[in-house]
Order: sequence, then C-alpha cells, then structure tokens
Amino acid sequence: MQRRTLLKTGAALAAAALATPRMAFAEEGAFAPAPGAWRTFEMRTRIELASVKGSARAWVPVPAFAESGWTRPQPTTFSGNATTAKLIEAPAGMVVAEWAGGAEAPVLEVVSRVQTRDRAVNLAATGATLSADERARYLAPSDLIPTDGIVAETAKKAVGAATTDRAKAEAIYQWVVENTHRDAKVRGCGLGDIATMLESGNLGGKCADINALYVGLARAAGLPARDVYGIRVAPSRFGYKSLGANSETITKAQHCRAEVWLDGPGWVPVDPADVRKVALEEPPANRPLDDPKVAAARKVLFGAWETNWVAYNDAHDVALPGATGPKLGFLMYPQAETAAGRLDCLDADGFKYVITAREIVA
Repeated sequence: MQRRTLLKTGAALAAAALATPRMAFAEEGAFAPAPGAWRTFEMRTRIELASVKGSARAWVPVPAFAESGWTRPQPTTFSGNATTAKLIEAPAGMVVAEWAGGAEAPVLEVVSRVQTRDRAVNLAATGATLSADERARYLAPSDLIPTDGIVAETAKKAVGAATTDRAKAEAIYQWVVENTHRDAKVRGCGLGDIATMLESGNLGGKCADINALYVGLARAAGLPARDVYGIRVAPSRFGYKSLGANSETITKAQHCRAEVWLDGPGWVPVDPADVRKVALEEPPANRPLDDPKVAAARKVLFGAWETNWVAYNDAHDVALPGATGPKLGFLMYPQAETAAGRLDCLDADGFKYVITAREIVA
C-alpha cells in the first residue's frame, strides 16, 4: 500500500505549531485550563493482525473533529501492506483498510497530527446560535441514548426547579456527579447504554457511560448535547495523575467527553466522568467529593477542559463501511474483522495494536 497524505491543512499552521514552546507545568493542585498557546501532537496507531485466510478489514479512528477554538486536525498518513486503504470522513473520520484474499501478517500504520489548546468558556458570552438542523441532530436519540421513558423521567428530576438552559445544564451536571460512580471493573470506557443503567439502578461505569448519561439527560431536557470521543495524549499540566496519559504508549488511554449547547456561549465542555475518575483514582485514591482536589475538578469541568486529549469524532450508531458485524455505539478504538468475525477491540494484545503519542516541540 502506497503511503499517502489524507488530511490537508495549511503549511503555515504546521510551522506555527512546530514553533510553539513547551508550556510550563502548573503547580500541584492548580487546576485552571484556559485558552493559550497551541500544542501539536503526533499519534501513531500500528495494527499487526495474525495471518488470515480470506479477506480481513480494519478501521482506525483518526482526529477528524474540528473546532477552530481548540482543536485543528493536521495531516494524516498511512502505510502498510493492505490491498486497498482510504480515509473517509463519514460516519466518522477513519482509515479503512482491506486485505483481499488473505495475507500473511497484515500490517497497517496510521500517523496523525493535531493541534489543541485548552478551553475555558465564558458562560456569560452572547452571540452563538445553533442552526435548526444541528439543534435537531443534537437533540435526537441514539440506540444507546434514548430520550424518552426513564431517561426523560430522570432528566425531570435532575433539572428540578431550574428554568433557564444554563441552570438546567448545571443541574444535570451536578446530578450526574452526585449519583454516579466510576467502576474500575468495567471494560474499556464502558458501553454507554444509559437506559439499562437507569433501569438497573447501577449508575457505575466509565466515561462512555457517565458522560453519555449526561448527554441523554440534557437532550431529554431540551438541551442539545453530544459525546466527543477521543484519547488522552499527554500528562496533565495541572498535577492530576488520573487525568493524563503518563506514557508515550496510549493504547488504553481512550476517553469520551461531553458538550452541551447554550445559546450565547455556544458549545460548553463538561466532563462529570473525569470528576468521578479523580475521586476514585487520584492518589492516594478513593477521595470523597468534598476532597479539595475533587472539588476543584468538579468546579472546573463544567465549562473547561484541559486538552492533553485529542478528539476523534462525535458519531453515534456507527456502521463500519464493508463490515459484516453489527454497528457500533461509538468509534473510539481500532476495529478489525476476519473470516472468524469481529476482533475484540479491548484486547489490544490479542488484536494486536499499539497507539503511541508524542508532542511536537521546537
């Protein structure tokens, strides 16, 4: 397979990113993400499948989610020995590769660059509006995120006496933080099946569960909201061990976040799942919600994100092109199929794939 550049941006942006100095790490406990200098990260996903008889396919998510204020995808390239390979933008940005008629040791390597910078939204801002089509899209239910039944009932409880959109969005955030917990036993990032969570009464999970619950409750309350699927690429600059990738190998560093739309400020970043991650995992672990470090994360993560994290996409109910297996609730992990069926994307060693990341600095 010939190496190709698939996502193009101006050379000036890349040059500016390469000239950006490394930002100093903040002191322990000072959690205050804010827009500043852009950082550039390079991510490399390498898949090495076992030799196969018959066809095999692989799908690798790439950073395709673009928002001018905080994330700018740069070029993606790929190489390997696939019969065919291409990058597609819908239903989510991904490289799709196929080995037709079998292959010994199928290999695919995907390299992406992306620019990010921290976010802190001014909740008092005015002017941002959402089109009718986008509003409908981000209010619609998905297979795993319904907006009726027990979800609608729970949203009403969570909103309580709140009447403005901002108050509703904050009330739902606080309700999710108070009523969920991070469950270390859940595989990967969870399933995001929020109706089952609510019906069972077990509100434990990981980011794809807890943040999907926020999105579903917000949509049920009439607030456009979306999950954003991605991966952590660097340590936290604010002293949070639990909120960063603490190695260049980020194979298991996937993380889903959420946003809610408020007319005026626009898309507001939220991450109740990371509040619960800090509570469970931040050394020495098992911190209560009133712990100062947990409280700081809780305050910041409605309205701000540290972007030592790269966004892939915001897609739900993803039908992988050419796949024989079922569609996915979301695309955040590499996927592959052989004649034997869909491989376990959460078993990176058996799959097998490795994801690494490095910051590009001057």
